[in-house]
Amino acid sequence: MREVEVNVAYRWFLGLKLRDKVPDASTLSQNRRRRFAESTIYQEIFDEIVLLAVNKGLASGSVLYTDSTHLKANANKNKFDLEQVAVKPQAYLAALEAAVTEDRAEHGKKPLKPSEPEPETREIKVSRTDKDSGYMVRDGKPKGFFYLDRRTVDGRHAIIADTHVTPANVHDSVPYLGRLDRQRERFGFAIRAVGVDAGYAAAAIAQGLEERNIYGVIGYRTPNHRDGYFYKREYRYDEMLDAPTVRQRCTQSNNATKVLTRHVWEASRERIDQHRLNRVGKRIYKRRKETVERSFADAKQLHGHRYARMRGLTRVQQQCLLAATAQNIKKIALMLGRTGPNTPVTTVRILVAAYLGQLDSYQRLATNYSRQSSS
Repeated sequence: MREVEVNVAYRWFLGLKLRDKVPDASTLSQNRRRRFAESTIYQEIFDEIVLLAVNKGLASGSVLYTDSTHLKANANKNKFDLEQVAVKPQAYLAALEAAVTEDRAEHGKKPLKPSEPEPETREIKVSRTDKDSGYMVRDGKPKGFFYLDRRTVDGRHAIIADTHVTPANVHDSVPYLGRLDRQRERFGFAIRAVGVDAGYAAAAIAQGLEERNIYGVIGYRTPNHRDGYFYKREYRYDEMLDAPTVRQRCTQSNNATKVLTRHVWEASRERIDQHRLNRVGKRIYKRRKETVERSFADAKQLHGHRYARMRGLTRVQQQCLLAATAQNIKKIALMLGRTGPNTPVTTVRILVAAYLGQLDSYQRLATNYSRQSSS
C-alpha cells in the first residue's frame, strides 16, 4: 500500500486519482482475516481470470501440464508431536477391487478372500505450530514441515488452470485425476493430452487417463533392480498362460521359481509408457519444462512461493491462488499487449490444430493395434 501512495502506474491501474486517499493496509489485512477467512472469493477470482484467458483465446485446456513444488511451512521442524491419525481410504480402491474380481473371473479363478481390514490409524509427526502442514521426507528434498502446491498449466501460453494445496506427506498422484475433472467441469476443457513427471507413474493414473480418453505422457521412473538380473520389462508376459516367460539370470531361489507381480491395470500403464517414446509424446514432455516448471520458477523468484506466509491449509491455499492469479494477469496483459485485445491468436491456433491432428492419428493407430492384438 505504501507503493500505491507514490507509484502513479499503480494508482492508474486501481483507478485512483493523484489526490485520492489510499486505503490503509490494515483494511486489507483485517478483511482477509475476518470477512474473507472462510470464503471462496480467492478461488472465484482465480477462476474468473482463467475464464478470461479462455475467452481471449489464450488457453484451451487441450494439453495440460501438472507438477508440484514445496513451500516451507511456518513451523520449526524439531517441534512436533507423534500422533495417531485416521487413515483415509483411497477413492480408487473400490474400483481396483472390482477390476481384480472381474479379471479373475475372466481367467476362471475364484474371487479373492476378503482381505484383512486396513489399520484405522497410523503414526505421523504433527507440527505444534501448524498442524495442517505435513512432514516431508523425499530424496533430494529438505526434511521438515512443508506444503505442496500442485499446479496445472495450459500448454498454449502456460496460463495456470489449477492450483491445489495439500500437506507435503500426500502423494502427487492422489488428487491428480480429481483436479483434472474439476477443470473439465469448471472451464469446459476438452482435455486431449497431459504431461507429468515420474511422480505420477502409477497404474491407477494410467487407467484413469485411458478411461477419460486422455493421451498421457509420464516421465520414466527408474525401477529397483539387482545387478546381474533381468529388469521386469525384459520378461515377456504370456496372456494365455497368465504368466511371464522366464529365462536365465532371473532368480536364485531353491525351486528355480521367479514370482512377478502384475497389476490388474498394468496394460494401461504399459500403453501410457509407450507414449513418451514416440514423436508426439517426446514433444509433449519436452514442453513440460517450458510451461509448468517455468511457472513455478517465476512464482518462487517474484511471488514469494518458497515459503508459506501464513499457517493453516486454507490460508496457504489462498496464498497460492493469489500468486497464480497475479501470474495469470501478467501473462494475459503481456499476450494481449502483443496481439491487441480483439486480435485472435491465429498462428497459435493453426499450430495447435496441427498438433492435435497428430495426436488423433496416433490414437487411431493405437486403437487399431489394440483391436488386432485382442483378435
